[in-house]
Amino acid sequence: MFQINEVLQYDQTLYRVLMVFDYYVLWIKVHNDKAFPEFVEIAELEQGFQDEVLTRTDDPYSDIVKVTPEFGSTAQIKRDDNYAAIRPLVELEDCYEPKARGRMVNQIVAETGKTKQSIYRFARRYWQRGQVPNALLPDYKNSGAKGQKRRATTKKLGRPRKYMPGIGALIDDFTEKLFRIAIERHVLTDKGKSFTYAHNRLKDIYTQYFPELPESELPTYWQMEHFYKREYRQVEKIEKQAGDIKLNKDIRPLTGTAAADVLGPGMRYEIDATIADIYLVSDTERGNIVGRPVIYMVIDVFSRMVAGFYIGFENPSYAAAIQALHMASTDKSEYCREQGFKVSPEQWPCIGLPSALLADRGELMGHQIECLEKGFGVRLENTPPFRSEAKGVVERSFRTFQQVFKPFSPGVVTGSKIKKHGERDYRLDAKLTIKEFTKIILASVLYHNQYHVMKDYDKAVDMPTDLPNNPLAIWNWGLQHRTGRLRKPEAEHLRVALMPRTRATISDSGVCIFGVYYTSAELLKLGWMHRGKEVKRPKTIEVAYDLAIADYIYLYPDSNKNEYFVCQLATRSRQFSGASFWDVWQQSDELKQTHAEAKLIADERKRALERQVIEVVKLAEKAAPKHNGLSDAERIRNIRGNRAEEKDKERKAWAYKPVEIDTSQSAEVHYLAEPDDDLDFPDFSAQLFKDDEDS
Repeated sequence: MFQINEVLQYDQTLYRVLMVFDYYVLWIKVHNDKAFPEFVEIAELEQGFQDEVLTRTDDPYSDIVKVTPEFGSTAQIKRDDNYAAIRPLVELEDCYEPKARGRMVNQIVAETGKTKQSIYRFARRYWQRGQVPNALLPDYKNSGAKGQKRRATTKKLGRPRKYMPGIGALIDDFTEKLFRIAIERHVLTDKGKSFTYAHNRLKDIYTQYFPELPESELPTYWQMEHFYKREYRQVEKIEKQAGDIKLNKDIRPLTGTAAADVLGPGMRYEIDATIADIYLVSDTERGNIVGRPVIYMVIDVFSRMVAGFYIGFENPSYAAAIQALHMASTDKSEYCREQGFKVSPEQWPCIGLPSALLADRGELMGHQIECLEKGFGVRLENTPPFRSEAKGVVERSFRTFQQVFKPFSPGVVTGSKIKKHGERDYRLDAKLTIKEFTKIILASVLYHNQYHVMKDYDKAVDMPTDLPNNPLAIWNWGLQHRTGRLRKPEAEHLRVALMPRTRATISDSGVCIFGVYYTSAELLKLGWMHRGKEVKRPKTIEVAYDLAIADYIYLYPDSNKNEYFVCQLATRSRQFSGASFWDVWQQSDELKQTHAEAKLIADERKRALERQVIEVVKLAEKAAPKHNGLSDAERIRNIRGNRAEEKDKERKAWAYKPVEIDTSQSAEVHYLAEPDDDLDFPDFSAQLFKDDEDS
């Protein structure tokens, strides 16, 4: 019923069971400095249970079994020496007998030279604390009152000064308040100020309250540092000094992994962009350095497979992101063949849209990408600001792929662009073109997808041990044993759906966006380009456009449907044929600037014209007779006759009078063409006014 070492509570007193006999229990009071083992009848203990005065309770020294002192430490040496001294006593069968116990204690004293008080104290501690050698460990944890404040009333705490003059400052509640102000204002911030700087500011504040004190009596650096270490926890220091952005991105504990939140391939893609650490040259003129390209990566979180990418000189934006997304969602076989790689769909099986797409709060925010969410069922997820670690999979991939070409490629960004001590500007070493660089990245992606072994990939519990840790193997295993989340869209519809959209205006000239006009047969059938007040057409309509070419736009006649028809560039906007929309915007800006400059000159000349007209009018008003003897009715009746006289004068003035010609001699005639040739100006009336449907 009773077990050795269990602790019992009897009338608010704790006892430890040392031995159990048939009718008796040998126990000892746990918290009594003069206690010895004593017997108690089991029947009496059972009666105590019934009277509810005896209960079993927790062992107050249960933690000592977990303590392992450092080898060679003072605590370990004292424990072993003290246990070796009392070992004959505690192993004595009749140690509970006072006479036998006394004889053994006398023998130990004679052999070891220790006092009786020490032997009894060690034995008592051994019995009271669980009858294990660790019970004899010194109670160093109680030394020094760790964590408790010392309060000085009249004299400074600590050792007196030996070299520095003066006594030192007394650290009271007021001084600690000033410590806290200086620390929280200058140390516990993300400004990077040193503790010495904070201590100097403390002394500035302290001297405002006690201006007569000499420098030697001000609170020292050590006193302030001691307060800092005692009052502020490590976590608090780290969090305050890092700031929210750095704390969340680089310091906070990571308790999970990206793959743990996805069930299978295609459940979540991550997309991000970076500027490559290499300078490239022009494809057409290798002597021209064109700068650093932008790399967009789209990666499956479950398998770490690269689903698609974009390499070019577009800044990180929606225009570049949609090209990477389009590649990630379609068959890459043809693209690889154009780059000189023979790749089958089985080797790069990422064809379709994922369930979720995780991106930065930038290029994929706003109404432009809503069609991907509403029309194709892709859930868009955006990371919080300054939290790049939220897309750790794609962020880490940039470093992986750039390490492939950096050791071998010229023009890699290294060191400083400024030449120092004879260093060469690495930009001048650029040799690769964008096509060659793309081929390198594509080869790296193919290797990564099919063969790269991910040593740190955290497998799920149901993944077999013989499954290779490469993206293609994990992708195929996920499709077979988990759930495939890819949705395969129509390539052309997806391409148009990912294009940026805007509201276009409609008039009898056609559909207009950015000042460029478009027409189509569908617009004519709808009657939206006919002229007349009775023509009804929408004022604005949604259109999609490809930034790379301005020759076509895609008009959505019904906002509730994803159906569209193609509109081509109108004749009135033929100047933008073959241009991109970036060219359109640039030319439009140049035209507006030219128009504004011409408008300034026109306004100036218009004012000059108005002044000239006003001057002529003034002269005419002065020259007009006030009264010529005719009534107003007579003047009006004479208008027709006056007009005829003026017309006759005008005809005589404009009559052509040739010089006299000598007709006595005949001139030789030279024909420009044969007499039968038709030299009339061609007539294009039929072509100009023929209906478009007849063409």
